[in-house]
Amino acid sequence: MGGTSDRARFWRRVIDIPDAQLWETHQKLKLRLIEFVRDRVRRRLERVGESPEVIRRANRILDPEILTIGFARRFATYKRGTLLFSDKERLKRLVNDTTRPVQFIFAGKAHPRDEAGKALIQEVYKLSRETGFENRIVLLEDYDSYIARRLVQGVDLWLNHPLRPLEASGTSGMKSAPNGGINLSVLDGWWREGYNSNNGWAIGAEIDDGTVEFQNEVDANSLYQLLENQIIPLYYAKPDGKLPLAWLQLMRESIRSVTPVFNTQRMVQEYTERLYVPAAKSHEDFSRDNCGAATRLSQWKTQMRKDWPQVQISDVQVANKDRQNILVGESLEISARVHLGAVDPKHVRVEAYHGEADNSDIRNPTATVLNQSSQADGNGNYSYQGSVPASESGTYGFSVRVVPTHPNLMQAHELRLITWS
Repeated sequence: MGGTSDRARFWRRVIDIPDAQLWETHQKLKLRLIEFVRDRVRRRLERVGESPEVIRRANRILDPEILTIGFARRFATYKRGTLLFSDKERLKRLVNDTTRPVQFIFAGKAHPRDEAGKALIQEVYKLSRETGFENRIVLLEDYDSYIARRLVQGVDLWLNHPLRPLEASGTSGMKSAPNGGINLSVLDGWWREGYNSNNGWAIGAEIDDGTVEFQNEVDANSLYQLLENQIIPLYYAKPDGKLPLAWLQLMRESIRSVTPVFNTQRMVQEYTERLYVPAAKSHEDFSRDNCGAATRLSQWKTQMRKDWPQVQISDVQVANKDRQNILVGESLEISARVHLGAVDPKHVRVEAYHGEADNSDIRNPTATVLNQSSQADGNGNYSYQGSVPASESGTYGFSVRVVPTHPNLMQAHELRLITWS
């Protein structure tokens, strides 16, 4: 199995594909997609008993020479399937522009018990049938892997705009890129890692303290502006009268940057290295000597749960003379007095938990370990101290916490025990 760097070297060869060959291949896939969509629509019209004239009109749905955008996924409400229709008049101007029109293909299903998701699909279908959207916006029914394959192979642009930070991954956009598709997405899920400013577009600015309605408004406006001012002009810019040269460069960068990094090889490799191999090693370690290590860890956990109520942070001090105004580049000097009682200090980790202050909360937190600076005083009390760097300007807060630690724990908070100052 080759590493990411080996795959990256291989996929850099996409730069050598001639413009005409790359565009011709993409257009063939796009025409196949449009013929597939027309056939699906015709069969649906025949099934519901439409007239021959209405059925013939299906041949006018979509146009292979027009910028084609795909939106296909599970229709959960957080994916905001109707965001594109936030300003219908603005959208109608886009799809009906006489020289640079755009068209959209929607597809998707909702969970059988997701009534709100099913309502979104119904709304998209009704909107796609409104005057001004006919032949330019289509919703395919009975979404499945075959429809998804056709879409990711044939569209020019892949649209994704979930409400942050709810996107788990968004793998359909990964599948579009190897086919020359370009991603237009909010910076959530995989695109937060994959976007490099030269391989697609990022929708909207993330609003930390606004309402969902305000975030929807910001993202919808960003979506329209990107389409109007960047995406559509770039697609139709053909300096030689034949090929969209700048768009082709974007296609290459999308293929080159996404394909070697976001793929099944990486998934299997990371599952193996991060989970399966450590799990197998732990099983081997715990099984040795008649499961001696496992027995000792179990006994330690039992004792730790019994003794943990004794753990208390009795005093926290800041050594800086002016603790309210720490300059960037300086450090906050923190000391804490911790009562451990019967708990062995080698089995705890004392940390300063710090980050941006947001009322009583700490955002974007970081934990800095405080080191033991004194031996026990006979009553189970210990002193800890450490430095927290002030790397950026702003208002910051901190707290001190104690967590149990043991070499054989699989993850830091396995016992669900913690004491705060």
